[in-house]
Amino acid sequence: MIRLAANLSMLFTEHDFLDRFAAAADAGFRGVEYLFPYAYSAEALRTALDENGVEQVLFNLPPGDWEAGERGLASLPGREDEFRDSMVEALHYAEVLGCPRVHAMAGLLPQDADARIQAEAREAHHATYLSNLRFAAEEAAKAGRELLIEPINTRDMPGYFLCRQDQAVAVLESVGADNLRLQFDLYHCQIMEGDLIRHLERLLPHIGHVQIAGVPERHEPDIGEVHYPAVLERLEALGYRGWVGCEYRPAHGTREGLGWGEPHGLVS
Repeated sequence: MIRLAANLSMLFTEHDFLDRFAAAADAGFRGVEYLFPYAYSAEALRTALDENGVEQVLFNLPPGDWEAGERGLASLPGREDEFRDSMVEALHYAEVLGCPRVHAMAGLLPQDADARIQAEAREAHHATYLSNLRFAAEEAAKAGRELLIEPINTRDMPGYFLCRQDQAVAVLESVGADNLRLQFDLYHCQIMEGDLIRHLERLLPHIGHVQIAGVPERHEPDIGEVHYPAVLERLEALGYRGWVGCEYRPAHGTREGLGWGEPHGLVS
């Protein structure tokens, strides 16, 4: 059975953040994810989980200066110490929240540079990325956690270092850590590559978490060009038993748009 997790950074934004846990539980979600927990104490978030009977399934490592446009540290040369500190902080939250996996955002390549400098930057980012992920996967393994990487489309996030599935698989294979897994976001994959069901079939051994959203506007999964009933049916038939994160922006109110999820236990 498909297990849906509410992304509380995007869903139930009609409520204050700590009230979104109750709203998600009331709508039938049994798992939650979000971008970042760090504006709140781990203990306050633990209380929200416990009071509403939901599981924490995923969150991201600190991304650098998000407000200034940074989108992760893992591939950024010269920021290795900051990345390592971010991993320590994330694992502390994961321990308190009982969260089995965390996502390390890769970060952005420099955009205002000629082709030669871009190529040199990509090589430097790649080497830094592998080194940082080796460290982070080892630390996560000590804590009994999975570490995820996620290809993100370059239309929404121009310059993002990790943007295609084969690139991600090559990274997984280069690092060679059993607990380093793929965060497969069907929305991002559809924009960059399409052929979603074949990607799922091929990549399933690497996948640690799945996320969905309608394409191209990132609204509910029943809005747009992807026929999610067929995709989710195939995902379940393949034997995937992890969570499916609902990382979309409701077209109107969150509850009003949950009809698509009624076959999976949601209540609109």
